[in-house]
Parts: sequence; C-alpha cells; structure tokens
Amino acid sequence: MDYPNPPERRAIYPSIAGKRVLVTGGGSGIGAGIVEAFARQGADVVFFDIAEEDSRALVERLTAEEHAPRFERVDLLDITALKAAIARVIGDGGPFDVLVNNAANDDRHKVDEVTEDYWDNRLGVNLKHHFFCAQAVAPGMRERGSGAIVNLGSISWHLALPELAIYQTAKAAIEGLTRALARDLGGDGIRVTCVVPGNVRTPRQLKWYTPEGEAEIVAAQCLKGRLVPEDVAALVLFLASDDARLVTGHEFFVDAGWR
Repeated sequence: MDYPNPPERRAIYPSIAGKRVLVTGGGSGIGAGIVEAFARQGADVVFFDIAEEDSRALVERLTAEEHAPRFERVDLLDITALKAAIARVIGDGGPFDVLVNNAANDDRHKVDEVTEDYWDNRLGVNLKHHFFCAQAVAPGMRERGSGAIVNLGSISWHLALPELAIYQTAKAAIEGLTRALARDLGGDGIRVTCVVPGNVRTPRQLKWYTPEGEAEIVAAQCLKGRLVPEDVAALVLFLASDDARLVTGHEFFVDAGWR
C-alpha cells in the first residue's frame, strides 16, 4: 500500500539532522518505516534486529541517503549482549540523542497453553529490553542535558483483543514505564513518550488478517484509511524533534480512531 503523502510534502525537522538515533527491531514493518524516516531527515541511525535478510535489504535500499543506516545483529533477549552492543556503538560514534524502543512480537496464544517459559520469553521480547535500552543510553543523554526516548505501545490492550494476553500485559506495562522514566529522567532533560499504533498494514499483520478482516478493522475506525508504517513514523519523528521539547510522560495514539 502506497503512503498517500509523498516525500516532498512531508514535514522536515532540522533539529533531527545529524542526531544519533537507535531503533530496536528496525529491520521490517513499523521499525523499518521509522528507520527510513530518520535516515531521510539526515539522522545518524543505528538499528538492532535479528532478521538479517530484511535488515540488510533495508540498508541496501537506503544507501543513497546522506546517512545510510547501520545494522547491528543483536538479540534483545540477551541483556548482557544488548548492553555491550550499545556501549560499543556509543564508543564508535558518541552518545545517542534518540532511542526508539520498537521491537516486539505479537504472536497469538491461548491462556490455557501458556507455560512459565513462554511467559518469561514473551515479556523478554516485548518489555524487558525497553528498560535496559533506556538505562544504557541515559548516561550519554544526561551528559548532553537532553534526549528523547520513544516507546512503542499497542492499541491491542485498550481494545482487549483476543489471544494476546501476555503481549497486551507487556504493552500496558510500557505505558506505565513511559511515565515512570519520564519522571525519573526528566530532571536530566530527557523526554520519554509512548506511541500507540492501531492496526498497521505490514507483511506480518497480513498473516493474521484476511481482506474481510481488514475491512472490519477499517469499518471500526473513525477514519477509513489503512494505517501504514509511515503514519507511525511521522508521529515518532515529531516526538523525537525539538518541536516536542516539553512533551513527555504521555502516550499518543495513531490508530485512525479505532473503537
């Protein structure tokens, strides 16, 4: 699906140009849209993912940009390796100005089938790395007296969608984490916000929805357009920019009014 707003009509944020940006789960879907959006703003983007084929294809597609993104294969479940990777990348190019905690996995699951191992794994995939990524980038932001952390939530728990109990638990917690970090880090000039996407049309989401299912989602939205990654990226860009200098501690929906 083509994004209806062509590049020449999209907002440009001069304050983002040259900023160092870290995006987790940036190889595909919403994450890839966010990586591309920052790269087109002239940011110095690093993204973590385990999907090597998609990630390398994204880098190849964006090599024409002034600052092509840099891909690092990092398993976010391994917190020691994650922190080491962030330290290494900071050592290579300096502290990050922006962190986008995007990585997640919304595999469906039935309550009766959940094991303790599966519970721990899903919370690791969808929640734990948000905190430790923020912890790892905060010292550099603190030294500069500014920074922006944007967490990705989900409309799913607000709608109580079925067969997503653990995912929705994690996504609800991310909104709480956003407010807590905004309070604890605000004195250092670090802003923390949360973007809550609706149902975004990505190859992964198309695994779950038939054309009829997509039509039902659109029918439940106040606005009848189909969300795509660029819609989410547009909000992330604003929240990361200096235009949002006093915006922190809240969640912001981009869901076309899905009820």
